[in-house]
Amino acid sequence: MRIISICPSNTELLAYLNMLDHLIAIDNCSDWPSSIAHLPKVGPDLHINMEKVAELKPDLVLASLSVPGMERNVEELQKRNIPHLVFAPNSLEDIANDLLRLGEALGRQAKAIEVVHRYRSFIEQYRQLADSVIQPARLYWEWWPKPIFTPGNANWLSEISRLAGGSNIFADMPQANVQTDWNEVVKRNPSHICLVWVGVQTKKMNKEAVKKRIGAENVDAVCADRIYILEESLYCRPSPRLLVGLKKLSALLHPSVFPADDGQDPLLAK
Repeated sequence: MRIISICPSNTELLAYLNMLDHLIAIDNCSDWPSSIAHLPKVGPDLHINMEKVAELKPDLVLASLSVPGMERNVEELQKRNIPHLVFAPNSLEDIANDLLRLGEALGRQAKAIEVVHRYRSFIEQYRQLADSVIQPARLYWEWWPKPIFTPGNANWLSEISRLAGGSNIFADMPQANVQTDWNEVVKRNPSHICLVWVGVQTKKMNKEAVKKRIGAENVDAVCADRIYILEESLYCRPSPRLLVGLKKLSALLHPSVFPADDGQDPLLAK
């Protein structure tokens, strides 16, 4: 099959199914695994060049609705009658089901079932470890600083928080994406701050800027210098790589409860 992925998380789903050899093009933001770097690019995920996509004559385009604005891509694919699948996951189980759906579409059912079994088993292992945490960490996830955007209960990061022995301080908000302000963050007083600015490299983020915000001296996370700059690719993309992020976060929060982070992908490790 000739496949085009127009979202990084979809590219990663293909990688777990060992189907990267069928990729003929990717969006500009797909960067894992490194073996795909040579592939033609069809534009940033919110502004895909559909003329180029059509010219490449794909058998299937993998689209997404994981970020507001991506619906335009789906509309264009429909308008041009280009065969496509659309994924719109919010939860970890949604991701498992997307793997199974993609595996079925590509004739890789057995591989998808195998990967999903390992995926669910790892999640259950960490759920049991998290249950033994006596004092859960209160986590504030910052997707964007101005204006502030953070995940709500419907987003996978609320689940990742719980599996890492913590809780998302905005989990009382039902939606997946919450716009708020710094005053509200101060009021909720997180014990840990996780910076995962979407589309921004970790080297370009500065936790010192957070410390200078009004009222920051009243936040437990700031006082204890528990502000983490984390890789957006391990927390903001709905793919099994979230488990790599989970390993890293849980070891940071509760090193006496969770295994040390070895940097290995639990689904790819031998």
